[in-house]
Amino acid sequence: MTSKDLKVFTLEEVAKHNKPDDLWIIVDSKVYNITRFKDLHPGGASVFAEEDIAGQDATEAFYGLHRHEVLLRPQYTRLQIGHIEGEGSVIYSRELGKLSDVPYAEPTWLSAGYYSPYFKESHRRLQTAMREFVDGVITPDALLHEEDGKRPSAHVIKAMAELNIHAMRIGPGKHLKGLTLMGGVVSPEEFDYFHELVCIQEISRCGQRGYGDGLQSGAVIGLPPIMNFGSPELKSKIIPEVLSGKKFICLAISEAFSGSDVAGLQTRATKSSDGKYWTINGTKKWITNGTFADYFTVGCKTDTGFTVILVERSKGVETKPIKTSYSSSAGTAYVTFENVKVPVENTLGPEGGGIFVILSNFNHERWVMCASSARGQRLIVEECLKWINQRKAFGKPLSSLAVIRSKIAAMISRTESVQSWLENLTMQMCNMTYKEQAQKLAGPIGLLKMHATRCAQETATDAVQIFGGRGITKTGMGQYIEHYHRTIPFDAVLGGAEDVLGDLGVRQAIRQMPKNARL
Repeated sequence: MTSKDLKVFTLEEVAKHNKPDDLWIIVDSKVYNITRFKDLHPGGASVFAEEDIAGQDATEAFYGLHRHEVLLRPQYTRLQIGHIEGEGSVIYSRELGKLSDVPYAEPTWLSAGYYSPYFKESHRRLQTAMREFVDGVITPDALLHEEDGKRPSAHVIKAMAELNIHAMRIGPGKHLKGLTLMGGVVSPEEFDYFHELVCIQEISRCGQRGYGDGLQSGAVIGLPPIMNFGSPELKSKIIPEVLSGKKFICLAISEAFSGSDVAGLQTRATKSSDGKYWTINGTKKWITNGTFADYFTVGCKTDTGFTVILVERSKGVETKPIKTSYSSSAGTAYVTFENVKVPVENTLGPEGGGIFVILSNFNHERWVMCASSARGQRLIVEECLKWINQRKAFGKPLSSLAVIRSKIAAMISRTESVQSWLENLTMQMCNMTYKEQAQKLAGPIGLLKMHATRCAQETATDAVQIFGGRGITKTGMGQYIEHYHRTIPFDAVLGGAEDVLGDLGVRQAIRQMPKNARL
């Protein structure tokens, strides 16, 4: 029914339609004729037989059971026949492209009336453009493919490339020179790590963890070693292919034999007698984007130590999907290298110097994960605040219960602590060279990641308790909570386990202890 066909009713007129063969209800001042729909209702027809539902305002009951987006689906919008005289709709959900006005749903710098020393007008312009793009282009695709397990759609990858989002996600640097970023809202010269932070956190808002990793995260962690340590020939070929979305790359370090212990890897590269090529044999496991990658940045053992080599998908390279607890759209793979020949020109950094290549790359990778974790926690805070305001238990809103408010307080505190520490380290990155970052920030970033992922897991647990059964149900009111709780361990493992990173941070601090310091 079109808007011009909608009629105006009084509450008294609606109340007359309260029989099974003539059944109307009111939701947020809109009048719906559900006579034919009631028998198709997933929860059964009996729920409409209650005295406070049939012919009545069922707004409170509806929002205790359904998300607002249900009413926006075509099969339900056509059930609307009118609205209540003198009343207008007052309820809304997430508005596409807009900032949320739910407390703590946005970081402080995006909250009305608050200030930040880090973010400038260019960051705000980029945030506005990114949110519109993510809500309009990425999120619909994410919701689809997180469920069906297919890789992100080609049209999304292409749209991101046209706006140079892939390039911005790699961070500031020479690769941005001459590019028009996000339609020109920020210039390559002023682009800094806070701009990259904006890109990361806006994309994370889609709330689909597997899809998010499938969306060129392999390039975020697999391309920097080429940019920082590759030959000019490699850079000129690989970087444009990947940033244009025409080719895909992944970082292949972890093995079944060794995860966080990079020095214990067993994949071996043997140099030919004439010194012209490497022959690589071995396996890699849990490689994000591996199933559809064209290039692999591979950590190998060589006669001179640990070496990083770029491998192109070719004869002897095989990938098999690994089923994990998040979506196959991430392209998580088991990779096999069997007598794969690679030109020595594909060596990244000095032969035997791969540890520095990888460890310096880990800083950016872990920082990206911290940024994503901070935003993910904020999404859960927003979901929980909405839920406790609309859900009633024991005859009153959940928000009236002190135990619930205590959980929310802890969730907010954790989220804000992660964001604040993240912004502090981002400022350091903006003022350090790549080499200085590698030397000084490995420990602090490791500690932040440990803190962020532990906070995230506590928040996930609290959120499930707040949502109850809905928090462990894949659809409906608690769908984001269930997904978050199921997939949050990924952040705690990928890029280095919590205990390993915490130990890294403390060991770095101990090395910096002045020898004459005493109590």
